[in-house]
Amino acid sequence: MEKQIGDYSFSTDKKKLNINYIHQYLSVESYWAKNIPIEIVKTSIEGSLCFGVYYQGKQIGFARVITDYATFGYLADVFIDKNYRGKGLSKELMKFIMEQEVIKKLRRFMLATLDAHRLYAQFGFESQEGNKRLMGVKFFEEY
Repeated sequence: MEKQIGDYSFSTDKKKLNINYIHQYLSVESYWAKNIPIEIVKTSIEGSLCFGVYYQGKQIGFARVITDYATFGYLADVFIDKNYRGKGLSKELMKFIMEQEVIKKLRRFMLATLDAHRLYAQFGFESQEGNKRLMGVKFFEEY
């Protein structure tokens, strides 16, 4: 699936992804995947529905959804390059993700964030704190 907005494009084509760029951002600039090895990034991309954001063909953003393509999805690794923020691209990326037929069919779509609650709330996400049915296990903190 592809979407064009001016000089910006949004795509689900994994062949367009710049793995080294994604790894650099996640391992150096993100707060959630510091020092993540490139092999783990590659494997996570292989097993996910991925979304690339491009400016004149150059990758400037990314997101992925871990899903069974039937009932559940988890949004992860969402970012827009700092040099392209403030242009509404995060919102356009979320619109593009939410427009996907596979996403519309899911029973539950989740994510975790420390700082983007307002963005995700625009697309129906609500805090799950206090939900006794939501459980998880953390095996390790860092790579």
